[in-house]
Amino acid sequence: MPPARPARRRAATRHPPGQLGLDWLNGFVAAFRTAFGAFMPAYLAGQGWTQAQIGFVLTAETVASMLTQVPGGAYVDVTRHRRLVLGLAIAGAALAALVIAALPWRLPVLLALLVHAVAGSIIAPGIAAVTVAMVGRRDLGERLGRNVRFASIGSGAGAALMGLAASLVSERAVFVLACLLAIPAVWALWTLHPRRQRRRRGGEVAATDAMESHGSVRVLLADRRMQVFAACVTLFHFSSAALLAVAAAEITRRAGLRAGALIAAFVIVPQVLVALASPLVGRLAERIGRRPLLVVGFASLPLRAALFAMVENPYLLVPVQLLEGVAAAVFGVMLPLVAADLTRESGRYTLALGMLGLAGALGAALSTTVAGLVATAWGVPAAFWTLTAAGVVAVALVLLAMPETRPGGAARRGGQAWWRLG
Repeated sequence: MPPARPARRRAATRHPPGQLGLDWLNGFVAAFRTAFGAFMPAYLAGQGWTQAQIGFVLTAETVASMLTQVPGGAYVDVTRHRRLVLGLAIAGAALAALVIAALPWRLPVLLALLVHAVAGSIIAPGIAAVTVAMVGRRDLGERLGRNVRFASIGSGAGAALMGLAASLVSERAVFVLACLLAIPAVWALWTLHPRRQRRRRGGEVAATDAMESHGSVRVLLADRRMQVFAACVTLFHFSSAALLAVAAAEITRRAGLRAGALIAAFVIVPQVLVALASPLVGRLAERIGRRPLLVVGFASLPLRAALFAMVENPYLLVPVQLLEGVAAAVFGVMLPLVAADLTRESGRYTLALGMLGLAGALGAALSTTVAGLVATAWGVPAAFWTLTAAGVVAVALVLLAMPETRPGGAARRGGQAWWRLG
């Protein structure tokens, strides 16, 4: 009997009370937001929209996201009612899904996507801020890996349910289901008590407060590591954002009624890998540093895009989506973790996330616009090769300019040596 007590104590320390609610929150938010990914162009194409019209509304959404990322992150930084704000953002995204299902016309869909963009600018930094408030800096890497794991499970389960709904009912049912999945996400949010959790973990409150303090925005903007990482984030999204959107419209044309199930497979396959690998990525990031993992994640981008360009059979492309799983696992953990590294001295963690979100939205906007234009003018394979070239540039930037950001003397020295190459 005595040996069982230390084991229980270790388990309580590793997974303190309240983290289960955070798991559910990440899972359900990812599940209902899956509808706004690959299912969106397929649904609009089935409603008679052209590639140019689909590209326009998706670009409008990413532009709105660009304009609201930094204000959203800054607002989450300063508000004392984060759970309320996050809950309202989730409700707004659910309402947008309901509008898209009920009114699949140009103006209602455009307005709904704009609402979803604004809500997303609050949801991502809001969940990150709640995570930091609950676990502090010491356990952040592993907790972020767990966040990504449950978000991946939620995305995979949501894609499976939505693919089934699209096949058995209609593409419209996907967005009704998304609205319903937002309800348990709000419930999971209300089970969290970050301040109470921080009092339990008193030794880590100082680290958390430092990350959320109102440091100098100018210092953050002047940090060359932040500038390089923002450029890497932009190229990452430019290379990856439009790939599945362009492929989804082509799959809908070729597969017909089987397109919904096939697109669901495209979403589920990488999510399985993300769910399995994300906690390992978080642990490795603390042991070997951030930069080696970034190189691996970014290298998967051009390889995946090139395979999409060369393989015509959509069923053979399903296993290629494992490469998206590699990129998503690395990027999902590294973005908030590197942001935490870069704001240890200047503060403003969620503001940094907003700035990086802006960089990602810029890359996504350019990706969907450029890929749509290239696909219209020269065909879908040319669009895939354009995204491949962007991925090669992204890998080169990580190799030549991105420093190591992991705290510690050895990591800093390594990062400075690589920085001189930039």
